[in-house]
Amino acid sequence: MEIDFYTFEPEKQDPNPQFFQRSMILYNTRQPSQKSTFQHAVFQGLADGNGLFMPEQLPVMTADFFQHLPHLSFSEMAEEVVSALIGDEIPEDVIKDICQDAFSFPVPLTQLGTQTYCLELFHGPSLAFKDFGARFMSRVMSYFNRIDQKPLHVLVATSGDTGGAVAMGFHNVPGIRVTILYPKGRVSKFQEVQLTCLGGNVRALEVDGSFDDCQALVKQAFQDRELSQKEGLTSANSINIARLIPQSLYYFYAWGQIQNMIPGANVLFSVPSGNFGNVCAGAFAMKMGLPVEMFIAAVNANRVFTDYLKDGIFTPKPSVATLANAMDVGNPSNFERIEALFGGWSGVKDTFRSYSFSDEETEAAEMKMFNLFGNLSEPHAAIGFLGLDSYRNETGSDAVGVFLGTAHPAKFIPVLPESLRSKVEIPVSLLELEKMPSVKQSMQVDFEEFRQIILEN
Repeated sequence: MEIDFYTFEPEKQDPNPQFFQRSMILYNTRQPSQKSTFQHAVFQGLADGNGLFMPEQLPVMTADFFQHLPHLSFSEMAEEVVSALIGDEIPEDVIKDICQDAFSFPVPLTQLGTQTYCLELFHGPSLAFKDFGARFMSRVMSYFNRIDQKPLHVLVATSGDTGGAVAMGFHNVPGIRVTILYPKGRVSKFQEVQLTCLGGNVRALEVDGSFDDCQALVKQAFQDRELSQKEGLTSANSINIARLIPQSLYYFYAWGQIQNMIPGANVLFSVPSGNFGNVCAGAFAMKMGLPVEMFIAAVNANRVFTDYLKDGIFTPKPSVATLANAMDVGNPSNFERIEALFGGWSGVKDTFRSYSFSDEETEAAEMKMFNLFGNLSEPHAAIGFLGLDSYRNETGSDAVGVFLGTAHPAKFIPVLPESLRSKVEIPVSLLELEKMPSVKQSMQVDFEEFRQIILEN
């Protein structure tokens, strides 16, 4: 069933969480006694006091589910996992429609040598893994908002790919405005094109600062209660729980595909990590029963999580600009969720390894991937590939390693090794976007200026 956005009759919904026989109850990480339904958490985005919404309990998928998982399509698998998580806040037939529509693109596994695979997550409209979260979230919001049709204003800070996915996922959605903040000079040419060319209900703000500055402005806007209520503010960053749910799905799918090829294989994942939403979503999947040997949080020079695993002290730092710009985050928001999920440092360090890589190491990995395997990569995936190598060298693990390919290399041509740039085939969709006029508004790192921009129609 091909759908754009939901216009169902007002049925099967009630604002009282007691109405649902099964529902996803969430709590505020900074005020644990504060509870929320999934619908409320989706629209509020950030919990009170800058807290994050976390599931009070994650369901464990059945043995029968894992037995059949290798034979399920992506959307079939997604329907089962999402239904288990959300309960009956969204009817099963609607979940089926949302999953079929949101995840309508391929998710291939590409082999690079023995026991190593790249999970290609860049075959959606914006050519980045953020399409999973943005498309799912836009359809969920449209469903929940179908009765009241309240005006909504989505705020999102991006270090590159989130903005493009959100812009495309929410473009021309009735009743929803989108404002995207991105750091000046720190996104690629094609990333900026995706942010600024759509217009309509999507507005792009070029901020003279870092991603952390953009993220801080968004969080401050949510804490301005008058502004938030007047504008109906909500978030499309990975601070929104509706982003993490769909990102957990491809871990299940990858595991199932590996079992198809190598029955009984142990599997580990190496995840290029910036704001830590992606690897946190993987941890959700593990808590739901997915057998994972280890999660590797592979990072660039922004290594606050790598250092944390050594001594248990989390020390945010100003972000450092690197070739892998989507990972240039010095204060990852989802770290708070990871600590909550595992009860602190001792639990975290048993589940994660983290390795930090320089730009020089990243470029060398891109050349190695091409010369040995004919794989054209980009900086983020190359760091994921390096993470697998480092873990295997440290532990001697013989598990099947899956690293995440988070974006199409065409989005990063200017920062690829020079000898590889001409080898990248640019998708037609990007070439078409490049022809469109770019519309953006420049601003300083100033909340009052940002506040006035939000209030403009």
